[in-house]
Amino acid sequence: MDELRVIYEDNHIIVVEKPVNIPSQSDKTGDIDMLTIIKDYLRKKYNKPGNVYLGLVHRLDRPVGGVMVFAKTSKAASRLSDEVREKRFQKTYLVVANGKMEKQSDTLQDYLLKNEKNNISKVVKEGTKNSKLAILDYEVLKYEQEINLSVLKINLHTGRHHQIRVQLSSRNHSIYGDQKYNGRGHGKQIALWAYKLKLYHPITNELMTFYSVPKYIGSWKILEGLNLENN
Repeated sequence: MDELRVIYEDNHIIVVEKPVNIPSQSDKTGDIDMLTIIKDYLRKKYNKPGNVYLGLVHRLDRPVGGVMVFAKTSKAASRLSDEVREKRFQKTYLVVANGKMEKQSDTLQDYLLKNEKNNISKVVKEGTKNSKLAILDYEVLKYEQEINLSVLKINLHTGRHHQIRVQLSSRNHSIYGDQKYNGRGHGKQIALWAYKLKLYHPITNELMTFYSVPKYIGSWKILEGLNLENN
């Protein structure tokens, strides 16, 4: 990958932009992953011998890029994990979705069932064995009629497997370029990006907000003219 883009760093946390198609942590492919990349960066920057501690607080799916925070100490990792569990840790996503949404903003609520064998999820009836409740809010930032695409800002209330992808595709608004869930734009990169992260600093308790806006190429060209860092 190109040089690591560090958005913020102090003695306790490091916030970076994860490129697309790089795993958050090592997986069965053996491909280079974010934990390894950042550990190597810290080892070289601070001339540290041996192993470097780095805590994985949250994940992004491999094809999804955007802002991530990692903990540089075990205390920071524990406190940030508590924030995630207590829902004080807020991730906001940008999506380019097919079609025009019926409402300008809405809350979507479904029960999802994961198929471990195929690594996909689907919407099922409430009460289905092993299903989990999935809730998200969306707001339409832009709609372009000529290409029939919408830009959505999405806040997750739950963190289910492929949640955004499944909930949108079940309503015939699949994400542009999503090959797994019938996204238009075959062969394109999925237009799903973690663009804002809001958290309380694990030591100072200061509320911090970090942004990462995708480059205006391909399907992201539709973002031009949007003032995203005020959204």
